Amino acid sequence: MSDPLKEAMRAMDDYIAGLNNSDEIAVNNACNFPHVRLASGKVTVWNRRGDFKLEDFVARAGDGWAYSQWDERTPIHVRPEKVHLKVTFSRFRADKSVIGTFETIYIVTCQEGHWGIQARSSFAS
Repeated sequence: MSDPLKEAMRAMDDYIAGLNNSDEIAVNNACNFPHVRLASGKVTVWNRRGDFKLEDFVARAGDGWAYSQWDERTPIHVRPEKVHLKVTFSRFRADKSVIGTFETIYIVTCQEGHWGIQARSSFAS
């Protein structure tokens, strides 16, 4: 039997690596669908793998975004099929100056053996 927290962290690591490497397929593969994002007073739903587009992320990531990093990933609830995490992440420009640091809640689920981020509620734009 797999370790749910370890699997959730792996999905999150795969997600941020995909973002930082401009790998849209990897980002989509790190998620489960439908995937829901609550941020800036808006609910966005990506219904299928492949619906998440990097160009949309880059457009909202902040002027000069080059990469992001996890600052905190604290488990709130861990169950065999779902993990809730309190997360803080930062976005940076290429010169390592900070665009912003944001608090969020991530929900990582296991669907048919695949661990992926399925929902997030963020204070990021």
